[in-house]
Amino acid sequence: MVTKTKKQHSKMLAREKAEFCALVALDHKAEDLILLKVTELSTITDYFVICTGRSSRHVLAIADHIEMSLGKRGIKPLGIEGRQQGHWVLLDYDDVVVHVFYEPVRRFYDLESLWSDAEKILVRKETPADKQTENEASL
Repeated sequence: MVTKTKKQHSKMLAREKAEFCALVALDHKAEDLILLKVTELSTITDYFVICTGRSSRHVLAIADHIEMSLGKRGIKPLGIEGRQQGHWVLLDYDDVVVHVFYEPVRRFYDLESLWSDAEKILVRKETPADKQTENEASL
């Protein structure tokens, strides 16, 4: 019998949270989304969700949508940075850090190159509502 340790279990939850954040961002029309597993490369977090908004208003809307969606599930961020400018909003959920960029700022900081050794995870383009319907259909 295989028993999961708490640490293994929390890693599974971290990935689910990261994928959920990605789906919520896509649901709100985020562009160029990438999900990076940085567990082996970083001591501060396990996953980065990086995406782009078309304007500072769009960036803020994506970040708000992610925060609201996780909040409905009882998950609150440890911190949020960049809301005032809306060019780079960072949502810190401990094991998942979400970066929502305005495109020129994303290009400038180029986090994908800085974390190029990280494993890239494919995110299916479905909405959280689609995923919920799929789960209900399997019951």
